[in-house]
Amino acid sequence: MSVGVSRASSLRVQQASCRVGRRHTIKVRAAAASRLAGVEMAPPDPILGVSVAFNKDTSADKLNLGVGAYRTEDLKPYVLKVVRKAEERMLAKAENKEYLPIEGLAAFNKATMELLLGADSPAIKEQRVACLQSLSGTGSLRVGAAFIAKFMPGTTVYISRPTWGNHKNIFSDAGVEWKEYSYFDAETVGLDFDGMLADLEAAPDGSVVLLHGCAHNPTGVDPTQEQWVKIVDLLQKKKHLPFIDSAYQGFASGSLEQDAFLPRYLVERGIEFATAQSYSKNLGLYAERVGAMSFVLADSDAAQRVLSQLKRLARAIYSNPPVHGARIVSEVVGSEEMFGEWKGEMEMMAGRIKGVRQDLHDALVKVNPDKDWSFVLKQIGMFTFTGMTPAQCDNMTNKWHIYMTRDGRLSLAGLSSAKAAYLAEAMADSVANH
Repeated sequence: MSVGVSRASSLRVQQASCRVGRRHTIKVRAAAASRLAGVEMAPPDPILGVSVAFNKDTSADKLNLGVGAYRTEDLKPYVLKVVRKAEERMLAKAENKEYLPIEGLAAFNKATMELLLGADSPAIKEQRVACLQSLSGTGSLRVGAAFIAKFMPGTTVYISRPTWGNHKNIFSDAGVEWKEYSYFDAETVGLDFDGMLADLEAAPDGSVVLLHGCAHNPTGVDPTQEQWVKIVDLLQKKKHLPFIDSAYQGFASGSLEQDAFLPRYLVERGIEFATAQSYSKNLGLYAERVGAMSFVLADSDAAQRVLSQLKRLARAIYSNPPVHGARIVSEVVGSEEMFGEWKGEMEMMAGRIKGVRQDLHDALVKVNPDKDWSFVLKQIGMFTFTGMTPAQCDNMTNKWHIYMTRDGRLSLAGLSSAKAAYLAEAMADSVANH
């Protein structure tokens, strides 16, 4: 065979190989399409997605009033001094990092029950509380929802209209049916008390009613103590199970006792209830994910049975809770000195929010004296519910670089006194022109 023939033959082999290679590549590419390609893209979270958009904005005027996280007057994240002190003591003890029991840190659970119900509560003394340390308020609600799904099948959970953006998601994910009850009156920018009572009266006996313990999210509108008494009368009459979301105890008013009126009153009335607690706001432990899911029941036997099942549910979801945040809570509450410091810092944070609330109100009155802005002062906690429409909220963001949830909620914890006039101008413009 000549050299020329050999080279020609080799070239044909190479070309054929390339064609095969190209066909193989095409087949590989076709096979590489994901079996999950049909999964729909989920929309951004209505609350946490606000921060994502805020971080992309380069404007010097931008304000993040979407996420409920406390900021200083300089709009910087704040770590409580008492938390720093507790962590120093924890490090000095050189404690281990072993798994906690499924129900959590015993000292934390004790502190949590006493903070909610009072150290002298008969429910605690009689061991009628099933308390499970869980993953902040969200994780606690999720365990509670799983418990309802398994042990109260067919029971509907009634949720206020409006409510915190994640409530519906949590119960839906657990397979629990939910419906709404009237709560907010858009005309008065206050509580629709008669509508709330009427809807809870119409609900089937034995329903679960989700209640905000204090500082209702998103409205900042709470029933008075006299109204709570009438609500509890109805709950007892209808044999409804109250389920309290306690996310702001001590952070709303600055007083742990005042903000715990509802659960303590339910104990006084002898009514069983569930509660999900969080330390994200009142101790600033946002990233530690520390909270508790509890049932306050008629007797200790029921409490033991319920706790055993809460532990089974938690074991399947996340196994056992993290220890760091729980130790912080235990250190702070277990020390008379640090407990007093904590109460002082809560009063300071609540006071700063009250101050910017007043500043915003005064600035709104100045920029538009013809409109009634009194609702800003009547609401409590870290939010103000403006009643603005989605189009008005969009103008706040697109024109003024103020980021908020599109239901009209503003987090005053992220506002400074220096920015109050700017926010008021943006609100007045949005309300008047959109």
